[in-house]
Amino acid sequence: MDLGEFLYNLHFHTEKTAPDGWEPDWEDAPLPYKLYRGLPAIPLSNEVPLTLAKWKEPAVPSLTRIGHFLWYTYGLTQITQSGSAEETVQSLRRFVPSGGGLYPNELYLYLNVDEAPSGMYHYDAARHQLVLLREGNWETYLSEALGERCDISSCFGAVLISAKFWKNFFKYNQFSYRLQGLDAGVLAGQLQEAAKRFGFSCGVYVQFLDRALNHILGLNDKEESVYAVIPLSVEPMRWFAGTDRGLVSAEELCRSIPPIITESYERSKRILDYSLLCEINEASFMESAKEFRKIGSWKKPVRDGQETNLGGSRFLYDLASSCRSRFSPDMDFMIGDIHAETAGDLLREAVSASVCRNDLDGAEINRSRLSVYACFYHVEGIEDGAYLYEEGTLKCIRPGDHRLYLQDGLTLHNVNLYTTPIVLHVAGDRGHLMDQLSWRGYRVQQMEAGMLVQRLLLAASALGLGGHPLLGYDVSRCDRLYKLEETGETCLIQIPIGGYRERAWLKGGLHG
Repeated sequence: MDLGEFLYNLHFHTEKTAPDGWEPDWEDAPLPYKLYRGLPAIPLSNEVPLTLAKWKEPAVPSLTRIGHFLWYTYGLTQITQSGSAEETVQSLRRFVPSGGGLYPNELYLYLNVDEAPSGMYHYDAARHQLVLLREGNWETYLSEALGERCDISSCFGAVLISAKFWKNFFKYNQFSYRLQGLDAGVLAGQLQEAAKRFGFSCGVYVQFLDRALNHILGLNDKEESVYAVIPLSVEPMRWFAGTDRGLVSAEELCRSIPPIITESYERSKRILDYSLLCEINEASFMESAKEFRKIGSWKKPVRDGQETNLGGSRFLYDLASSCRSRFSPDMDFMIGDIHAETAGDLLREAVSASVCRNDLDGAEINRSRLSVYACFYHVEGIEDGAYLYEEGTLKCIRPGDHRLYLQDGLTLHNVNLYTTPIVLHVAGDRGHLMDQLSWRGYRVQQMEAGMLVQRLLLAASALGLGGHPLLGYDVSRCDRLYKLEETGETCLIQIPIGGYRERAWLKGGLHG
């Protein structure tokens, strides 16, 4: 299949991303976490703090603090059981949402702290420990892989987020490529929020020498590949500052250190062909820092429409409490009393928090390349209608109650939109940034959307509301609702938000 057609189907014709009659083999499902065998490991403290209401002061981090940060970012946090008398479904959950609860991403770290050997590690979420993959000081190597745009020597570490293809391909087939980017973004958003609470500053790099980073971690890029690099620091530093030194290629960097061979346990006995994912992943690779770009904010057209001052303000919330209470209501949404002030606080906090340091903008933190559209129903102080949200202001695109239109657009009727007072749509460049970043643009846009989605979910949870990210909807239908053909945008994800009733299930926290 042509890669352009593949991405088009991922977005507009999801039914074409799996063969007719496709059914996952649950008996042969992979583990939702990666387990290495035969490598040295460092256990991390299980006595995690149960509140993160106050931000810690920047300080040289202990291994205990790093462990707590990793647990709040991507640790196994909860076990749940739900179902009927005939069938019980048990799941291991983390604080971030993931399509089908499959968690296709993995966390790797470069650490340079006193309490552990310097080197490249994997975060073993199942056992809450660090597994040493390659010992040594790799600051120069990582700096060169980032095109000399980060002073790694001023950082105590760097997190590398990867996508492991089979972990959700077994269920979603080719549609898993879209989910892997979104899930990586959601994870990056959670990481940034956790970093703030633990006193770490960070920057997000989505452009790097892919083969070089896969090589240092010992990853087979036909199975798994790095999607983002997030250096961590407690020192003042210049982010995304270039140098005049020569730049090496990915091939040269790979030749500079020997390969490592590791063994990990998959559980699946039969791995199906996902060569198309490998093809687009390789087409997205950057082989030289000369390919890196600064693209800045996307110039969005000015929209007409009656304006409503929504207001709203940023607010401090306990991240630990918000994570524990975050809930995807499915059919459990309820129409309740929601005020315009609550909606304003939700949108102001989430959108403001999602604008972060990243290498697409460089040293300047620009406006987001994404837009937030929303349909409101029965929200006190806001007339029913479809709106564009911009910096505390709502612009009316289409007045009226659009619940029937949105409900009819669902391809999987697992949410009752008649009971959701707010339905948000995150939208972005219809060309998926491919004019600027070629094939890499698609996954970068999905990651940016994921970072915003996680901020929306955390803010909603802090306000006592539930949110349920949805990809099973008719994108063209929603684009018409907001007249996005006029702006060159398209809807990337749909998020119903509202009050909810508690679900009948058993759940328990996994912490010391």
